[in-house]
Amino acid sequence: MKLAAIDIGSNAARLLISEASPNRTGAMDFTKVNLVRVPLRLGFDVFDTGKISEKRAACLLDTIRAYKLLLDVYEVKYLKACATSAMRDAINGPQLLQEVRHQTGIDIKIISGQEEASYIYENHIAEQLDNTKSYLYIDVGGGSTELTLFSNKQLVFKESFNIGTIRLLHNQVPDSTWQQLKDFLKNHLRNIGPVVAIGSGGNINKVFSLSKRKEGKPLSLDTLKDYYKEFASFSVEERIHIYNLREDRADVIVPALQIYINVMRWADTSEIYVPKIGLADGLIHALHTEIAATTSLI
Repeated sequence: MKLAAIDIGSNAARLLISEASPNRTGAMDFTKVNLVRVPLRLGFDVFDTGKISEKRAACLLDTIRAYKLLLDVYEVKYLKACATSAMRDAINGPQLLQEVRHQTGIDIKIISGQEEASYIYENHIAEQLDNTKSYLYIDVGGGSTELTLFSNKQLVFKESFNIGTIRLLHNQVPDSTWQQLKDFLKNHLRNIGPVVAIGSGGNINKVFSLSKRKEGKPLSLDTLKDYYKEFASFSVEERIHIYNLREDRADVIVPALQIYINVMRWADTSEIYVPKIGLADGLIHALHTEIAATTSLI
């Protein structure tokens, strides 16, 4: 059965199509069929002006039209579509998504930071690791950072902060918001044992790829610090050519590393696993759960 998820983020829009099928143990495996990413960069408008410009709105509409064609070609029956931080802040966000629904039939829901953290947790990566440790999910996007703690086989907290890569590029993150994040971690992790980080998002995935680490091996905090210093020493144009990065990755990778490093420091954790999962993957898992609860097809 093919399932699909659309994630409209502050930096890019993603369409993920996956095939869900049971393995020999009866558990569900999700095989990626296609992933399409379009750098809409909605946050560049929203975090400066509070609204999405006509130009980017037209690009969003064209993107969803293209996604609709792909969904039809792949004969996808089930879809879950969500929009995050930029759309949450855009005063014309609901109106724009209404127009998208009218022209394409695709209903995109604006989700809260808490809901975003919940969907990322739907990947349940921590449950497959050493249950004697605590795991902190860190998902860094263009407009917000979602944190979820899993400890003693239980979900302890999920929280969202308006600290994102595009907000940082546009100097839209005040010191008070950083302090709020720091205080939250210090207070909520005070009585928690050793914490291991689990990172998601395109930037940490790119750093992991550049590091040549084997799948399943963590990155150290020192490694992230070294990459931060290295990337920050070059201009965006130089990063594009030296590391073979897209422009919309080359400019946000430095502020992304700044966020991961700060969170890991304040959480007193020295390692971060990078399973290459994100919101779209979580949406696929949540969609499957919803379908299984309402149909006998699965």
